[in-house]
Amino acid sequence: MNTLSIVRLNRYPIKGLSAEPMQTVTLRAGEGIPGDRLFGFARYTSGFDAQNPQPLPKDRFVVLLNEAALAGVETSFDIETQDLEIKANGKTQSFNMRTPEDRMNAASFLSSEIGLKDPELPEFVSSAPHRFTDVSVVSPRMMNAISVLNRASVRELGEKLNAEIQPARFRANIEIDGLPSFSELDAVGLVLRFGDVELNILSRTKRCAATEVNPDTAERDLKIPYLIRRLMGHMDMGVYVEVTKGGTLSVGQPGEMLA
Repeated sequence: MNTLSIVRLNRYPIKGLSAEPMQTVTLRAGEGIPGDRLFGFARYTSGFDAQNPQPLPKDRFVVLLNEAALAGVETSFDIETQDLEIKANGKTQSFNMRTPEDRMNAASFLSSEIGLKDPELPEFVSSAPHRFTDVSVVSPRMMNAISVLNRASVRELGEKLNAEIQPARFRANIEIDGLPSFSELDAVGLVLRFGDVELNILSRTKRCAATEVNPDTAERDLKIPYLIRRLMGHMDMGVYVEVTKGGTLSVGQPGEMLA
């Protein structure tokens, strides 16, 4: 039996923007990472209605899929106060996203700094507990799924490509080590256990063009989905899990995979 360990915990308060690293996180059964992807900058044609939130495809939002320059933007967001700091191109601006004026100003600043070509500004949206996860379009259950990345799989891909592949390309919530590379893809239906927490593996994570973007340079330098398919015969990296038993996870915590 392989002993697993949690290497990194992340949440992404605003879809498409910076990760917020965490040392610990408390999970509840059936729910996602607290505060993860509860906010987003929806494109002006998104059709999002906060009074009747419906899952939308990722391209309805300002995300790396279409805007590689986002990787060069550093953001910090306080979910409680909704204070947002945006650093881009050597400039730093702060906004309180509770106010309509600051929401518009933040959208304007972000759009300008990444060269967004849309004729109208995006809208800062939220409707908790609705989450803007990529797989929210699949089902309410998947809306609360948590993404897990196996560091060994990333290392093997890098070795095959003779290139450094940053785990940050994959924007996972939980990064683990201790599993054989790509073995997680054959573990759908099995359970990851860390202390009291049990995570049921729901599905493999098919990767999109967002992973082409180098998080250090904000350039599209590797066609990751194509390369995974060419080398491995699929386009998957990581898995989605659901919390079946709650508890607290911590960086460095050991765990195991249950049959």
